[in-house]
Amino acid sequence: MKATHRQLIEDLILSGVLRTPAIIAAFEAIDRLDFLPPSERGQAYLNEPLPIGFGQTISQPRTVAFMLEKLAPALGHKILDIGSGSGWQTALLAQLVGSTGKVIGLEVIPELCQLSRQNLARYNFLRRGTVELHCQNAAKGFLAAAPFDRIISAASAATLPPAWLEQLKIGGRLVAPVDSTIIFRRKTAPDKFVQKIFPGFAFVPFVGE
Repeated sequence: MKATHRQLIEDLILSGVLRTPAIIAAFEAIDRLDFLPPSERGQAYLNEPLPIGFGQTISQPRTVAFMLEKLAPALGHKILDIGSGSGWQTALLAQLVGSTGKVIGLEVIPELCQLSRQNLARYNFLRRGTVELHCQNAAKGFLAAAPFDRIISAASAATLPPAWLEQLKIGGRLVAPVDSTIIFRRKTAPDKFVQKIFPGFAFVPFVGE
């Protein structure tokens, strides 16, 4: 039997990785199929990463759910989404922050930035101003909109860029991969963080230029 959107969500809930009602509702409202190229849409509801072109992938649903649960986005938050790709995670974040929040998506590959705009247009997040997309290197974050309540990256860097940590609010959370490990940091003071690490993941490499 072909996997369905509902079945994917139920599998993520049953596995224990998807727990928070607001994040579950975002997964229900935002269809992963809308963010895939036509050649991959038949695989949209499989729990695996899929190619979106230009050497990049749309992340495995389990990984996205895991990272969003650690990030804990909420209504009204301002979030920096690094490596926005085809826009799926950006749309999930926009659903979570609501009309009073803001998501800044950064994508260095121009073709993916344009694709993301087209995909997000289906949900009116750009028209409503909930999402801004910028086609640029994310290594220096996005100072013009800093500080951020939350920062999340979908690509694996060798180390966490200092600008990301500097642009996080006190009390804010950052969730980002370094190599095959997901790093969680909560900022407790200008130069102090609580950190947790979660190994055993796989990501495309962070593209700086």
